[in-house]
Amino acid sequence: MKSKHKGAGKGAGTPENARGDRPARQALEPGALADSLLEGQSVAVLQALGLVTPRGGASADAHRKIKQIVHFVRQITPALDEVFARHAEPVLFDAAAGKSYLAFVVYERWIARHGRGRMVACEARPDLAARVRAIAAELGWSDRFEVVEGRIAEATLPPRIHFTLALHACDTATDEALVRALGADSDHVALVPCCQAEVARLLKTVDAGPASLWRHAWHRREFGAHFTNVIRALALQARGYQVTVTELAGWEHSLKNELILGRRVARFHRGAEQELADLLGQVPVQPWLLEALAKAAEPEQTAAEQASVGD
Repeated sequence: MKSKHKGAGKGAGTPENARGDRPARQALEPGALADSLLEGQSVAVLQALGLVTPRGGASADAHRKIKQIVHFVRQITPALDEVFARHAEPVLFDAAAGKSYLAFVVYERWIARHGRGRMVACEARPDLAARVRAIAAELGWSDRFEVVEGRIAEATLPPRIHFTLALHACDTATDEALVRALGADSDHVALVPCCQAEVARLLKTVDAGPASLWRHAWHRREFGAHFTNVIRALALQARGYQVTVTELAGWEHSLKNELILGRRVARFHRGAEQELADLLGQVPVQPWLLEALAKAAEPEQTAAEQASVGD
């Protein structure tokens, strides 16, 4: 059940939520958008993306998307500042580009402002990929804004990525983004998963362990989604990332609201690796993510074994 909060707004009869913000699902009249934007954020970019009308207003749905992106960008600002402080030409990877709302906002705030760096946006749908390329050209950003067309797992990417983003990549697409991030030694990872059905499907045939947690379809879907994100967090931690799991924004913005942040601080973490193994011993599923990570690790293991023999 959605709660409604009313308060005195800047204008007579303007509803606000408990924090004093305009409700995310309220349409905005021209001139009222500034309160929802980041400091220095350009309305012209949002107009090019179709989120803001030529007169400067926004529909209720566009307002919700703007607020969601702004919340995300605020959460990752310290990490992006660190990346631009440490690297001369940082590569940012938006693994679930879609219409690239997030990628363009991040590009404007960091790459355009600093005059260095590169954004790589991956999108499987040809029509959306073409649209994003056209917008990048319209904004004069084509030289540093690259659109890669194809599935995340198969896309041709730079060998080194410094920051990986994935906002609402569906089901195993989030896992594909995670695998590509690890393969490119991404300094930071920021994931907001969307629908997650794979583990729920796998649990359907599992009778071992605490099966009462997923016996009913509703519980299986909810537990499967939660367990998927637990696996993702532990997989990141096992590979040397300091992991934080938190809320992206209020529920009024999105029901898919879990934000997984990872910062690379080591090459591996044996304790997290063992914790993940123990957990899977209790809930015996093998999602695609773990298979892909194991396969990606095979060349490293072979090289280590050969080096050991040589010694």
